[in-house]
Amino acid sequence: MSRQANRGTESKKMVAFKMYLGITPSVTNWSPAGDEFSLILENNPLVDFVELPDNHSSLIYSNLLCGVLRGALEMVQMAVEAKFVQDTLKGDGVTEIRMRFIRRIEDNLPAGEE
Repeated sequence: MSRQANRGTESKKMVAFKMYLGITPSVTNWSPAGDEFSLILENNPLVDFVELPDNHSSLIYSNLLCGVLRGALEMVQMAVEAKFVQDTLKGDGVTEIRMRFIRRIEDNLPAGEE
C-alpha cells in the first residue's frame, strides 16, 4: 500500500478518534516505505482515573485501543498491526501507538456467489 493511500485512511481514523474518544491524535514517524506510522495521544481519556497496582505494572491498560484499531481497519479490508510504544500510565509523556500495514484483505466468497 502506498503512503498516499495510507494517508487517505488517516483522516478517517482522526474523525473516529474525535467521535468516540473526544481526542484527535497526531500522526508522526512515518517509515520510509510508508507502511508504518505512530499515533500520538497527548491525553488518553481511558487512563484519566486509573492507577496500575505495583503487582500489575506490566499491564498495558489501554491495549483495547489497539484491538479497536485492528478491528475497525479489518472491516475496511486492511490488515494492520498495532502496538503500544509509550504509555502515560507507565510515566511516559504521551501515549504512542505504532501502526503497521500488513496487507489488503481480499474477500473470499463461496463458489457461485458474487
